[in-house]
Amino acid sequence: MQATLATPARFAGVGLHTGAPVRMTMHPAPAGHGVVFRRTDLGGALVPACWDAVVPSQLCTLLAGENGATVSTVEHVMAALAGTGIHNVLIDIDGPEAPILDGSAAPFVAGIVAAGLVQSDAPLRAIRVLKPVEVHDGAGFARLSPADHLQMEFAIDFADAAIGRQEKTLDLANGAFQRELMDSRTFCRQSDVESMKARGLALGGTYFNAVVVDGDRVLSPGGMRHRDEPVRHKMLDAVGDLALAGAPLLARYTGNRAGHAMTNRLLRTLFATPDAWEWVTCSTDCVQRLPGAGVVRPRVAPAKRDAARAVMVA
Repeated sequence: MQATLATPARFAGVGLHTGAPVRMTMHPAPAGHGVVFRRTDLGGALVPACWDAVVPSQLCTLLAGENGATVSTVEHVMAALAGTGIHNVLIDIDGPEAPILDGSAAPFVAGIVAAGLVQSDAPLRAIRVLKPVEVHDGAGFARLSPADHLQMEFAIDFADAAIGRQEKTLDLANGAFQRELMDSRTFCRQSDVESMKARGLALGGTYFNAVVVDGDRVLSPGGMRHRDEPVRHKMLDAVGDLALAGAPLLARYTGNRAGHAMTNRLLRTLFATPDAWEWVTCSTDCVQRLPGAGVVRPRVAPAKRDAARAVMVA
């Protein structure tokens, strides 16, 4: 069954790239509504959270909607919604970028679960991948192939020894998103920071809302939350970007050096290939294998604040 929030969930912080204060409130929405952002500072212009609303951007996922309104860095918000099984929500936001909070999806998950979830009587439809589709960019690629629920395999490779080559395979059923991915933060290399800032990016970044590395050193206080936090965060991003399909995906996602733009290209390729996918109505067993099944109230520490500014989004 489709689900929404029982009560509003409110968040406040700064945008990672703009550095501007932003307030965001998730409201319950009826069945069939989907996920839609509403720019309260632009007369209520609506911005749908959908794959075909994504426009080119640097280092984040950017959505465009009515009257030129945009909302950027939505990937962590979308991952949290997918990871808690929320299908319908209206998100009021008073600026052009979602708050970064602690750089992961965990604070969003905590707010959603605290607000409560309500199921409707409306059946839930999913998108089942029927044959592989794939996109490439140099040495990187992203692929969707048939599976009966969302599975993910991801690999990254960075010169910095603090990251290096990392690989992870994950079955995203039965609350695995909460257990394995939600608290993994965005990351960057210290050597990239100044060039990002020179391009007007990462103006709201700190050592507390990202993992910053320099060679074999982790500069962020406390180090990494997981030994392989970077690849986990890449998987978190992919969950959020895939949620822009507009319905749960029954597929296996394989990414190698993949990012936001490549995952969106993959969705565009999928939907441009009519015999590669189909709509299905989820049975009870199917629903229990989705990322949002089995969610629990997470223990999430409040995001810390610091004046240090040295971050870009991974």
